[in-house]
Amino acid sequence: MSDGVELNLNVEVNGTTTIVIPTGDIDLSCAASLRSRLGEIQAQMPERLVVDLTNVPYMDSSGVATLVEGMQVARRNNSKLVLCNLQERVRSIFEIARLDMVFTIVNDIEEALSAG
Repeated sequence: MSDGVELNLNVEVNGTTTIVIPTGDIDLSCAASLRSRLGEIQAQMPERLVVDLTNVPYMDSSGVATLVEGMQVARRNNSKLVLCNLQERVRSIFEIARLDMVFTIVNDIEEALSAG
């Protein structure tokens, strides 16, 4: 069985913040790839991990579960996970599941870099 599709992911380091910018749909076919990359990044213990979802038009439950897992790791590491630039379709998934109350979700990268 294949591990699925590799997700196109840009990673930028800005001081103590790591910014992850995935491109494309995050669904069952690539969630394992995202989970693996987030794990590698979080192993480096950034103080803040920003996931910029500008280029993600769609996310299914496996993508959401991957981000929830990332949030749990961030909490264990005493770091901050921030989501930004959610497209309306993706934002509505978080709102329907009430995960907008769990995640720090901001409008843009500037807000993400300063979110408390």
